Amino acid sequence: MAKQDIQIKTRDGTAKAGLFRSANASPAKAGVILYQDAFGPRLALDQMAERLAGEGYAVLVPDLFYRNVPYGPFDAKTAFAEEKTKAALMALVSGTTQEMTISDGGAFLDALAGEGVTGPIGTVGYCMGGARALNAAATYPDRIKAAASFHGGNLASDAPDSPHRKAASIKARVYVGVAGVDRSFPPEQSARLAEALRVGEVDHTIENYVDMAHGWCVPDHSVFDATGAERHWKRLTTLFSETLS
Repeated sequence: MAKQDIQIKTRDGTAKAGLFRSANASPAKAGVILYQDAFGPRLALDQMAERLAGEGYAVLVPDLFYRNVPYGPFDAKTAFAEEKTKAALMALVSGTTQEMTISDGGAFLDALAGEGVTGPIGTVGYCMGGARALNAAATYPDRIKAAASFHGGNLASDAPDSPHRKAASIKARVYVGVAGVDRSFPPEQSARLAEALRVGEVDHTIENYVDMAHGWCVPDHSVFDATGAERHWKRLTTLFSETLS
């Protein structure tokens, strides 16, 4: 597996990103943007990107927190349990708005095209990245053909930048994997998102992972669940194989 460190010029500065491709495959035409969780780019996300790249995609993992470098690193198992690191994390998350990441999305897509990835694009996001994956699909419908969120928070909140408000603009197929109990995405939000996607005529699936906790997909997370993670991989690779080929 080959990782290429690249720098992406955005409206607000320069974002570092990792671009992952299979060393043994022909050049990938389809690409995936992997939107990070709250702990930022790190080895665990690199490993996830490598697995996706093994399916034949070029996978971009941008640093959404680039406006605030240097920061971290954070230990995903303990960062929210310690007040100092929790405060630093919450400042990064709240200070990186949906509008910022939406704007960055154009630069991310241009970076993939500049690397020869000119085919359809999928997005996938975890935790804070889930809403960003959906908002990207709504903003760039001509390029993004599939969008997935896993344990994404606030997908249908009262906030003006909540993804459900842009459902009618999504042309991609959408998959949302929900943690069994998740304060950041309670049942009333799930119902609101389902209604918005249905009214917007979006091809979508919302699936509840019973007994999984927020963060179950990511291998360095304190609540990682290997069985649940494999189920997520099956859903994600099926989504992309059916939409990006």
